[in-house]
Amino acid sequence: MTVPVLLVLVHDASGVVSVERRDPRAPQVSILDLGVTRGDGIFESIGVVDGRPQALEPHLTRLARSAAMLDLPEPDRDVWRAAVLQSIDLAGDETAGRELLAKLVLTRGIEGGDAPTGWVYLYDAGAYDSEREGGIRVVTLDRGYRSDVAQTSPWLLAGAKTLSYAVNKAALREAARRGADDVVFVSTDGIVLEGPNSSVIALIDGVHVTTPPELGVLEGTTQHAFFADVEAHGGKTAYRPLTVDELRSADALWLASSGRQIAPVTSLDGVDVAQDARLTGPALASLLAR
Repeated sequence: MTVPVLLVLVHDASGVVSVERRDPRAPQVSILDLGVTRGDGIFESIGVVDGRPQALEPHLTRLARSAAMLDLPEPDRDVWRAAVLQSIDLAGDETAGRELLAKLVLTRGIEGGDAPTGWVYLYDAGAYDSEREGGIRVVTLDRGYRSDVAQTSPWLLAGAKTLSYAVNKAALREAARRGADDVVFVSTDGIVLEGPNSSVIALIDGVHVTTPPELGVLEGTTQHAFFADVEAHGGKTAYRPLTVDELRSADALWLASSGRQIAPVTSLDGVDVAQDARLTGPALASLLAR
């Protein structure tokens, strides 16, 4: 088996980056790395379907944006792009007809050092058929800050894709305790934000709506592709604040992410919500084909 594939981006003292293939089963990261000890780093997960990296350029743009927010060295876009493509090439025939994920990680490096740590890890995305076809149960959880936090408190890094995932994991465990599969975070002033690793899309009065990035949510690459497909077929989309009541009364509701693509929400806080299989199936097919 060729997959998984691990490529480490090695930074020398002059800042030059080289790419080395490493054994993913062997230890690679120092216990002093700030990504390990402090969660001080960023990442991106890129869907790779049948050998095609999805939304590669938007993901690289988002990686650079997150790096700037954390005052990390600017990622060399050409090097990271080449590493992603190289990982897919090394996987060879194993990419055919499969869904993989390429995870890009950049940390501040070893504490006291002067070089970041980076790698690209290509692996099997797993099976999402049950979620895509059967839907997911979702609960709303308070995120603990207002929807204007990106403007009032930029040091909280709202909208950056960081390695600090303890809160997200805790939220998913809470969802499981409540008999649900996933979470939609809500601000303290009642605005729908996002999931721990997904964007929220609601169909309301014929318009596909999602929360705007200005409210501190991650700019969703899959959500953007979903909207582009809707618009290409003459549909309407909008970025605006959403309330939980609007989600409950929506004509359909989805969570979108790079691995899952899209999955319909079947219940919200234990109450059934509407679905539209006529939209979900074609939209999923379009996302997988891009």
